[in-house]
Amino acid sequence: MHDVGDPAEDARRARWTAAATGAVLAIAGLAASTLRLTGSAPTLVPAAYAFGAAVCGLASVLGSRGRTRRALWLLVGGVMVMALGDQFD
Repeated sequence: MHDVGDPAEDARRARWTAAATGAVLAIAGLAASTLRLTGSAPTLVPAAYAFGAAVCGLASVLGSRGRTRRALWLLVGGVMVMALGDQFD
């Protein structure tokens, strides 16, 4: 059993959370980009989803390497880009 508030365990959990969240958001962004690309949406929409997915993928890599604060900000930025692209749809 580990101690409550064990810094090593907290860091490990933060790395896994950042990596998994970035991967899920990257996959969702790529799926949305593909769906918008096959539809009648303007070119800006699938490009925004793809770019947001790439940013979330980068956040996943950074998160897995322990750069969780940067990963969090990149996740927020990637989702914001995808949301902005959705506004043009």
